[in-house]
Amino acid sequence: MEKANEISPSLYEFLNGRDLERKQHEAMMLLTVTEDAWPHSAMVSAGELVALSRSRLRLALWPGTVTSGNMIRSGRAVLVAVHQGAVHYVRLSLSRLPQLPSARHPRERFEAEVMSVREDTAKYADIASGVTILLKQQAEVLTRWGETLTELRE
Repeated sequence: MEKANEISPSLYEFLNGRDLERKQHEAMMLLTVTEDAWPHSAMVSAGELVALSRSRLRLALWPGTVTSGNMIRSGRAVLVAVHQGAVHYVRLSLSRLPQLPSARHPRERFEAEVMSVREDTAKYADIASGVTILLKQQAEVLTRWGETLTELRE
């Protein structure tokens, strides 16, 4: 039986930080709330977050963005991932990690505890895909993602 505060084994496998070339076209939504209480959405990739366990993730976001500012201020976010025929809504409680002085790609880094998970399917339709992307500089981006995820594990 699945625990309400753990992502599914298949989503955990997707977010394991490996095989980025195969995962390069899939993006997820990261939802936060602005200072004036409006919802804010951003896209994140498999190169910006890694599952350390089914209940603990780490994220690396560009500094100075609305999303990273919202996460620093509120300590909360929702990850929305379309994966294997379901939409996964993952509520996250966040704490800011120190920046790595040796980081090749400076990022705002966060530790995330999974607070709850809801998986949504439709009885009348198959959920075939979510947001898909095409990288403009594939080799460069995949290298950066790999380096970012290595630093997130530190």
